[in-house]
Amino acid sequence: MCGIVGYIGEKQAYPVLINGLHRLEYRGYDSSGITLINGGINSYKQKGKVASLEDFVKDKNIEGKAGIAHTRWATHGVPNDVNAHPHVSNSKELSIVHNGIIENYETLKKELINRGYTFESDTDTEVLINLIEDIKIKEKVDLVEAVRIALNSVIGAYAIVIASTDNPDMLIAARKGSPLVVGIGDGEFYLASDATPIIEHTKQVVYLEDEEIAIIRKGQDLELKTIKNKKRNPYVQELEMNLNALEKQGYDHFMLKEIYEQTDSIKDSMRGRLNPETWEVRLGGILDYEQKMVNAKRILIIACGTSWHAGLVGEYLFEEMARIPVEVEYASEFRYRNPIITEDDVVIAISQSGETADTLAAIELAKSKGATILGVCNVVGSSIARVTDAGSYTHAGPEIGVASTKAFTAQVTILTLMALRIAKLKGSLSASKYQQIINELYNIPAKVEQALKTDKEVEKIAYKFKDSKNFLYLGRGFNFPVALEGALKLKEISYIHAEGYPAAEMKHGPIALIDEDMPTVVIGTNKSIYDKVISNIQEIKARSGVIIAVVPIGDETIKEIADYTIEVPETHEFLDPLINTIPLQLLSYHIAVMRGCNVDQPRNLAKSVTVE
Repeated sequence: MCGIVGYIGEKQAYPVLINGLHRLEYRGYDSSGITLINGGINSYKQKGKVASLEDFVKDKNIEGKAGIAHTRWATHGVPNDVNAHPHVSNSKELSIVHNGIIENYETLKKELINRGYTFESDTDTEVLINLIEDIKIKEKVDLVEAVRIALNSVIGAYAIVIASTDNPDMLIAARKGSPLVVGIGDGEFYLASDATPIIEHTKQVVYLEDEEIAIIRKGQDLELKTIKNKKRNPYVQELEMNLNALEKQGYDHFMLKEIYEQTDSIKDSMRGRLNPETWEVRLGGILDYEQKMVNAKRILIIACGTSWHAGLVGEYLFEEMARIPVEVEYASEFRYRNPIITEDDVVIAISQSGETADTLAAIELAKSKGATILGVCNVVGSSIARVTDAGSYTHAGPEIGVASTKAFTAQVTILTLMALRIAKLKGSLSASKYQQIINELYNIPAKVEQALKTDKEVEKIAYKFKDSKNFLYLGRGFNFPVALEGALKLKEISYIHAEGYPAAEMKHGPIALIDEDMPTVVIGTNKSIYDKVISNIQEIKARSGVIIAVVPIGDETIKEIADYTIEVPETHEFLDPLINTIPLQLLSYHIAVMRGCNVDQPRNLAKSVTVE
């Protein structure tokens, strides 16, 4: 949520900034704005999409070789032109863009009002830039020092970039709890919330650490210091991201492209980690912590949203294969209670972006109790990757669609590999079963390719149900998390109310909702409890319910009962989520498109949730 772009160099800043904002649209936002330094501050802001901002500035002065820009996801104040970023100080000499939340802004605002400051917006950000200005004037210090003092006074999270008319060849950036990356070019610098706006200009980047300030001067070396005034040496990394991954490449939407990329993203998540010839699993990122996992009395999985559903699959995997008790926690709840955590616990934190605020806070809580923390995330250099003891990247590649698809199956793939490795070390899985799962996992990408061929059939089903008001998704065992994820996808992008339930729990409440207007999606690939699933379907049919069933290719029993069936390749039951998720993603996608929804940028949602 929210996106920052900045540039300073010899080029005109506007094209860099506006293109960067387009690259960040996937993060979720409701307004955008831009500040260009050209003698004074030229600042333009608009509610709505970046395209509206482009139209607004067509007849405006957009000259300038330094500037900052922002896409805002509303926290303080409604989405409108006034609350949009950038914000300027009372003197109109300072301009700021800000991601995060300043929790003590009301107290600071009252103090500033008492000193004569006025405020146009309802935002915490306008308070911060005026606090910096007040310190600069009152303490008679330069801008860098004023920023440093101010950041020691604020409580909360921030990623900020500040431009000044007094120092047109300098930008100041800082972060705490919200990501910020500096791209280093030839005598020029780029700033952004993540690497996507930077990759087309340079591959040399520095990821700012918490409580670091970057002093960026055109034509000079990057300077870093902490808010405690300690100098830091920049650690320059090379981006591995492919620019083609940020384009639609002929697909109508990023979401559809990313659904189809799962053949490769699952394969890439296994590459170098799974050897089907020797039946060996090796995860280099957790090598030093394998014995800790083997000896763990309990594994805690913490995550949010889709990653929580992946974690729920992980619970089944670790308990079934490695015989280790697992608890799956919503990070947002975990951080605000007093959980029992010991040094014998292993915590696995899952996040696509690696920047999820609640998950990061939960990690800090678990670390303070002495637990071992492992991360599973998709973004190299992200906060979770840096604060965990160890972990594994999913290698899913950039996921631009806000509703997560390939990240989910990549996370499940990594958790499967982890569970297999620990099961092998513990000897908790028979050799024959271990080898069977290894072989099936190796063949999963080909079976995903086959599952994607259901697309046209799914599209026909979607047309029949595009006007439905409610959906029920049912699954048992490994398919229960699939039901939850299928319902979430439909909610996220089509705005149809949907619920995921364990199929047997339907009788304990949701069965009251069943009628001819309530389609029920049943995942019916469970071998071990196939008859139970059929019983659940019969209960729905007895109440005039409409069934859409996901079944193995060749199934005849459910096909005779269900109204519609989607046939997918058969695999080991432990790996069902990797296959069965595919048609549910396609169903959500097609229904949303038919309803005219913005598939890649659903309303009110953000890709990277960096605030509470």
